[in-house]
Amino acid sequence: MLDVRRLRLLAEFAAHGTVAGAANALHLTGPAVSQQLAVLEKEAGVQLLVKRGRRLELTTAGRRLLDHAHVVLGNLAAAESDLAALRRGERTKVRIAAFSTAARVLLPRLWPDPHLASAYDAPLVHLVEHEPHAAEKALRRHEVDIAVTHTYSLLPRPLPPGCEQRPLFEEPVHLLLHAADAARHGLDAGAPVDPRLLAEDRWLLPGPETACHEMTQRICGAAGFVPQAVAVANDFSVLTALVARRAGVALIPWLALPSPSSDLSVHPLTPSVHRRVQAVHHLGTGQRPEISYVLDALCAAAAGMGVTSAGAATKPSAGPVTQH
Repeated sequence: MLDVRRLRLLAEFAAHGTVAGAANALHLTGPAVSQQLAVLEKEAGVQLLVKRGRRLELTTAGRRLLDHAHVVLGNLAAAESDLAALRRGERTKVRIAAFSTAARVLLPRLWPDPHLASAYDAPLVHLVEHEPHAAEKALRRHEVDIAVTHTYSLLPRPLPPGCEQRPLFEEPVHLLLHAADAARHGLDAGAPVDPRLLAEDRWLLPGPETACHEMTQRICGAAGFVPQAVAVANDFSVLTALVARRAGVALIPWLALPSPSSDLSVHPLTPSVHRRVQAVHHLGTGQRPEISYVLDALCAAAAGMGVTSAGAATKPSAGPVTQH
């Protein structure tokens, strides 16, 4: 029978990439970790690790066992958490990491009215704001239970190993420019626009560390030009404020569009570009009652915003501009 403690060692080895990293995380010695991984390999009856150069890597069987280990360890952690909460007379907690726009617009909808009796039956939600890469890293390290992430149609993001996802919604990316600049280009209100029309304009870009930055670069590159950046900011509200001052043009996902304004002109792209938003969690954990409850609540919240898991935005944004 496989030993749960050795499965935890395997998971830590995969998370840190080295025996030394796993040993440090578990406060063990390197030789002790190596010995226990060797015992796990004997228990499994197949080779789990292979040496490539000076590094150890998981074999196909090792990766398969790792997927099962994530499920087992996640369920054990959930059981321990549930029992601890019951002992303290508390509700179950679900930890969520979400990128800034979702953290502001989507996640607050998970908090029930505290005056309703049903509010005390729902799990407690603990939110931390992370960009998708950092959110997935926190998920792999079991620091959160759910990571709300996004991926652009021009910039696919692979699903992290040992995880599955629940699609929440799909939103189009729009071009935002000053109304006077739209008139200068002969653009009617809401008319689709080919980015090539803006090749000579000044551009306002998201920060280079974000997927939004790469998305803008790829859209412009596919249109045959490199955007002339006059400002870089990680906050869509900054980009929008600069558009309002005619500093340049910017690409903004639907969820982060500003309230309607006579100074701003919003246009869908042709060809269209979309951003998909999903809730990522470890394999098997979606069956846990508290995780299932929150995943269903996220889908309901997305539908309440005028977007659905099928993907289409159905109404204009009424909220203020937010970060990515």
